[in-house]
Amino acid sequence: MTTPADWRTLKQFRFGNSPELADRLAALVIAGVKTATCSPASEVLETCVGEQQVVLSGGGVPVAVIETLTLVVLPLAEVTPALAALEGEGDLSHSYWLNTHTDYFTREGAYAPAMPVIFETFRLVDTLDAAFAAHANKHVQAERAQAHAAGYTALGAVA
Repeated sequence: MTTPADWRTLKQFRFGNSPELADRLAALVIAGVKTATCSPASEVLETCVGEQQVVLSGGGVPVAVIETLTLVVLPLAEVTPALAALEGEGDLSHSYWLNTHTDYFTREGAYAPAMPVIFETFRLVDTLDAAFAAHANKHVQAERAQAHAAGYTALGAVA
């Protein structure tokens, strides 16, 4: 477990490629629904198993500490529905995951149908920003509602 003094020595990063996406994904981590992420295997690996890192909000504020549990390289097409659900995004369906990740990797110029990805699982170690954390469940609800509005309904009706 980190202490308030030692988290400052850890690597810091943001999820995604925009402040809005960084906030949304960080909130999913804090809410406990996002326990995995993936990136193109062509990118430099920024973590190793057992390493802790600070998750930043879209505004660059430290909001959480996570610890990497596993790292697996596999083709994008071999990410299973169970693995996709660990990312906690959308309606947790494999189709939502594949569509949004294909779009994201395409925007980043990294997409190829047979591309290998690094699939990372992690655990939440500590929450660093109570005000950000207080709104995490609202981000989860918005995430689910947005996916449902786009036609993804694996979780059924969204309140």
